[in-house]
Amino acid sequence: MEDGQDLLAIPISDASAVRRLLVEAAKARRDISYADLLDKMGHRFSRPKMRALCKTLGAVDDASLAAGEPELAVLVVRQSDRLPGNGWWMSCAERLGYAGLWTGPAAVKFIRAQQKKVFDCWSVAPKKVASKVSARSGRRSRRRVSG
Repeated sequence: MEDGQDLLAIPISDASAVRRLLVEAAKARRDISYADLLDKMGHRFSRPKMRALCKTLGAVDDASLAAGEPELAVLVVRQSDRLPGNGWWMSCAERLGYAGLWTGPAAVKFIRAQQKKVFDCWSVAPKKVASKVSARSGRRSRRRVSG
């Protein structure tokens, strides 16, 4: 091991691996801290690794935008207040229409709304069940319909 990094760890610059981990979090409708994301990749937390991860998160968001999807980096938060770090605020907040403080109730409300968009995009929605009356028997049948 070098600098606390497992030799089999996922490279921090691997945007597709980071995306997969964030999509997994989105499907579970949860955020993930910088430290937990690094840990899932096989790395111990350090400031230099976090900064490298932030560059990768930018690439992940660029790909999401190009695909017409909500940006996934909003799911990556500080452990202390469950809000994204300053880099996210500097690169994303204004573009998304937010000009307030980066901490406090307004910031929390804004982030939760952005995270909900990600969760709604990636979570599996339950299928609706429609009732249908059978013309022959007069009995109601239930069938799954997509939607």
